[in-house]
Amino acid sequence: MPVLLRTFAYMKVQEEKVMRLSKLRAGTKAVITSHDESEFQLTLMEMGCIPGEPVWVEMIAPMGDPMAIQIAGYYLSIRKKDADMIWVTTE
Repeated sequence: MPVLLRTFAYMKVQEEKVMRLSKLRAGTKAVITSHDESEFQLTLMEMGCIPGEPVWVEMIAPMGDPMAIQIAGYYLSIRKKDADMIWVTTE
């Protein structure tokens, strides 16, 4: 593989950061990548938290729980412990 392509691929990986949804600040946009295995996983997917879906953190309550996110064209209020089960990628 040419050096230029390897460097570009490395830079692209460094640009994207994988973290939990609960760690994002208000005003941050991300894309859902996966969920932790749990009984709540199906409920999250029914609410629109599907891998590949863009999500925007609208606001976070003063004490940090719950947080309001915009996903799939609507607003969803989600508890921090539930948002902690969702992995997202930011750019």
